[in-house]
This record gives sequence, structure tokens and C-alpha cells, in this order.
Amino acid sequence: MRLDRAVDAYLRHITIERGLSEHTVGAYRRDLAVYLDWLSAAGIEDTAAVSGAVIARFVGERASQDPPPAATSLARLQSSVRGLHRFLVREGIEPEDPSGRLRPPKTPQRLPKALTIDQVERLLAAPSGEDPLGIRDRALLEFLYATGARVSEAVGLDVDDLAHGDVLRLRGKGSKERIVPVGSFARDAVDAYLTRVRPGLAAKGRASARLFLGARGAPLSRQSAWLIIRAAAEAAQITAEVSPHTLRHSFATHLLQGGADVRVVQELLGHASVATTQIYTHVSVDTLRDIYATSHPRAR
Repeated sequence: MRLDRAVDAYLRHITIERGLSEHTVGAYRRDLAVYLDWLSAAGIEDTAAVSGAVIARFVGERASQDPPPAATSLARLQSSVRGLHRFLVREGIEPEDPSGRLRPPKTPQRLPKALTIDQVERLLAAPSGEDPLGIRDRALLEFLYATGARVSEAVGLDVDDLAHGDVLRLRGKGSKERIVPVGSFARDAVDAYLTRVRPGLAAKGRASARLFLGARGAPLSRQSAWLIIRAAAEAAQITAEVSPHTLRHSFATHLLQGGADVRVVQELLGHASVATTQIYTHVSVDTLRDIYATSHPRAR
């Protein structure tokens, strides 16, 4: 089978049948475009001509680039290649998987960076309470911290999704749904945005069911949400790096520090495995260590 057709079929599969997000499918598409370009330069156009040695050479050349790619980028690239060839075997297009011996590089375990509670309060208070866009920005920030939602989940919400009172149904990765409570501060901020700001924004653009709208009435994008968070961090004079995931990390860390069970946090974050959630327990251990060091008479 021609490699370009094989890649197209695989991307359709992960989009339609597996229901992966647009962001994830885009990452696979970019990785496989690099793979196809390399194979084409090597004179390989058909899936039957790809061997384990060919894949090993491809990965080796990518890893030896100057500067070398990040281990996480290389691991994702290998995952994309493995996914393609496993798909070809499952569909009966090829009899064997040439990527079977491919081993992902070891990636260093990076602890998520969480803000302190004081920093979060400063961040949430940063948007202007009088400016319409400031009211919207405050609602978005309060919502992200109150629910632990991913930015993509927040900007994908419709107004009708809020119809369940103090709980919310979020659609996460792979279209998996989970129920998340919404605290009173976030509910009040979102209500203020809905009554005072959103109608005016909606009148500027085409009719949209999305909860969060941009200045021209179009649905708020992930990139715009990132700029809102960064602007709030600068206004709050937070020198630590603040990314779109920072409030999600802070949500999980503060819950665990407050005594929440890791299984509950797993459910709230929408993690398939508790092992993914347990990385946040290391952050809490650091806090316990600091408290012990300053409180116990024999700690030092």
C-alpha cells in the first residue's frame, strides 16, 4: 500500500473510530509527515518496503540531530510511527509490524509546577472587574482553577453545559465524559460574565453556543485563553512560569494538600490511570517535608 494512503487511512481511524482530539490528531499528522518525507528521500514509497532496520535508521538520525530533539518529542514521534504500523497489521494490510523492536527513549519525570494558594488568588484577582473582557477573563480563570479542566475542555464548553447547577459534565480526551463540581466563586464569576458580558459579545459575531467568546463574538480559542492566562500572570507579578496547564496542576496539588484522596483527584482530572495522578503526590510530599523541617524540634 502506498505510504501516503496508509497514513491518511490511519489518521481517519484515530479521528473517527478512536475519537482522539483535534490537537492529538494534529500532532500525529505532523510526526508522520516528517516520517513520510524521510522515507521518500530514502526512495521508499510503499508500506511493504519498510523494515525494522529502516525504522531504526530513521529514529537514529532524528535522535542525532544537532541540536538533539527533546526526549518527549522523540518519544511522541516513535509512538506515531508505532501506531501507524500496528494499524496496518490490525487492518490486514501488512503481515508484520516492523516497529515491534522500537523502544521509546526514557523521558525524565518532570514534576508539574503548581502555584501557591496566594499566587492563585493574585492571578484570579488580576483581571479588571469593570472591563467586560476583564469580567470574561476572571470567569475563565476562576472556572479553570475550580474544575481542573484542560484549556481545550473549557473553550469547548457550550452554555447549555452549565445547566446542571453546581456540577458540570466535561468532555475530555477521547470524548470521555466526567462529572466535576463547580465551586461558588467560579459559579458567581461565570454568572456575572453570562449576564453582563456574553450577550454583548454574542451580538458582535455569528450565533455560537460556546460559553466563552472572544472580543468579536467568535468562540474563544486555546491560543487566546493562553494569552489571557499569561496577561493575568504578568499583572499579578507572578515571576514563575505560568502555562495553560498551571491552574490544572494547582487544582490537583491543592486538593491533595487539603487531604483529598488521590482516587478522587484522578476522577476529577479525568485520568485513565491513577499512576498519572500520583505524580502530584510528590509535590505534596515536598510540602510535608518543608512543614516537618520548620516544625519538628529535631528536624535540623
